[in-house]
Amino acid sequence: MSQATVPPLGSRIRIERQRRGLSVRGLARDIGVSPSLISQIETDKSQPSVSTLYAITTALDITIESLFGESDGSATELSPTQDGAAVQESALRPMGRTQEILPAPVDRLPRSPVVRPDDRESLTLDSGVIWERLGQVPNTYTDFLLITYQPGGTSSSSGELMRHSGTEYGYLLKGSLVLTLGFDEYRLGPGDAVSFESTTPHGYRNDGLKPAVGVWWVLERT
Repeated sequence: MSQATVPPLGSRIRIERQRRGLSVRGLARDIGVSPSLISQIETDKSQPSVSTLYAITTALDITIESLFGESDGSATELSPTQDGAAVQESALRPMGRTQEILPAPVDRLPRSPVVRPDDRESLTLDSGVIWERLGQVPNTYTDFLLITYQPGGTSSSSGELMRHSGTEYGYLLKGSLVLTLGFDEYRLGPGDAVSFESTTPHGYRNDGLKPAVGVWWVLERT
């Protein structure tokens, strides 16, 4: 599914929120943002940051994958799962949240085992990051992503570190990234690879003048 055909993010969040009997104010309180921000996201007047998107999917007990899967427009398509992008890092959350929620498995079949560049599902986040899904296998808990950090791009526009269940692997193809992992920082260049337990607070930023592009895998524990 091309980026142009990805259903509106805001309406899917609104449907899931209403399905769980949550008010705008209640969801905002649960994830620590203002009700006006939730309203702007649901009406597609504002794109959520990475940390806000993770927090919303955690609070609603859905995967990010479910927010970007194909739909025929009916509400029944929106049950978990139907996601970053196209992605499935639903257990990610800002530091300070204590609830652990595992993602639901992907249960819809992909159209083909081959994903052409023009057919990638993608999501551009307001923190300067683009996620493109490179593949999907039914009933798995693995994200396979091409991630681009624009100059100045960060994992979270708020600067918060992320943590989630599972293990993260990344390989930087070009550009440079700074990985903050716990209390340590690592500068990554082309050809560098990373792997770590995702329960460790972490985040990336691009301090360079050129886009940083890499392939990432996130393996969730089931």
